[in-house]
Amino acid sequence: LVTGLSGAGKVSILRALEDLGYEAVDNPPLTLIEILVSRSERPLAVGVDARSRGFDAGLVLATLARLKQKPELRPELVFAWADEAVLLRRYTETRRRHPLAPLGRVVDGIADETALTQKLRDAADLVLDTSDLPLPELRRMIEQRFRTAPSEGASDSGLTVSLLSFAFPAGLPREADMVLDVRFLRNPHYDPILRPGTGLDAEVAAYVEADPDFAQFYESVLGLLRLVLPRFVQEGKKYATVAVGCTGGRHRSVWIVERLAQDLAHGPGMDIETQGWQVTITHRELARDGVQTRTIGAHPHGMDTASPAQAREA
Repeated sequence: LVTGLSGAGKVSILRALEDLGYEAVDNPPLTLIEILVSRSERPLAVGVDARSRGFDAGLVLATLARLKQKPELRPELVFAWADEAVLLRRYTETRRRHPLAPLGRVVDGIADETALTQKLRDAADLVLDTSDLPLPELRRMIEQRFRTAPSEGASDSGLTVSLLSFAFPAGLPREADMVLDVRFLRNPHYDPILRPGTGLDAEVAAYVEADPDFAQFYESVLGLLRLVLPRFVQEGKKYATVAVGCTGGRHRSVWIVERLAQDLAHGPGMDIETQGWQVTITHRELARDGVQTRTIGAHPHGMDTASPAQAREA
């Protein structure tokens, strides 16, 4: 089920899922969702929002709860969100009317819809903040998470770990399950030679690791993840997002994400059954420079194993 605020990218998410082979249905009456699920021969992506006939967040959640009781199904709720200022700008650019304020102010419609869908956001398996997310990156995120359709034999027991670097001044990633602050490490930004580079460069990585407290900090973080990730699996989580932040989101956090990704995907002692987690790497601030999300780690259908150097070239 794909839902969210009008103008936040729900239709783009549905189109991305449709391109992945899902049967996409936008805004059917809520009473038809279970019928659609029972009759669909392909993975199904259903869009529901305030425009849906008889829309009610409680009814959507009740429908989702009934679907989760069926062992042959793996229902998930995706919620698309964006800042009010961004939504206002998008409505201004498109000159569309808000569905909840066709004759009134857009800002009032946004406020009403936010209140109306709050329960769905709280219950969502994935909340996508599209405020500063380019459309190609949104599509890549959807492809990384949903590209293996349930009907194609994907394992229902694995955990995908998403590692995300970001800059604190640009805001916390709302989808994060854990947030690590690495601003205490010495900053390559103050070295004129290293400043133009990123954490994908060997010289920057070496500079960060030369901090006297780096080794102890890194081993502590790795030990924490070795403890909690298997527990996430026991709790039934399919995705865990670990966000690593620094001041600019270009040096320290980028390298730590890269090193954690290698250790989680290939390091010993991470997962007894698979000898490594499937890890998705996203550098939020570097994405504006064309650095793409990529996935490493064992997977039955084969994964992208691009190196940091290849990511930098991309």
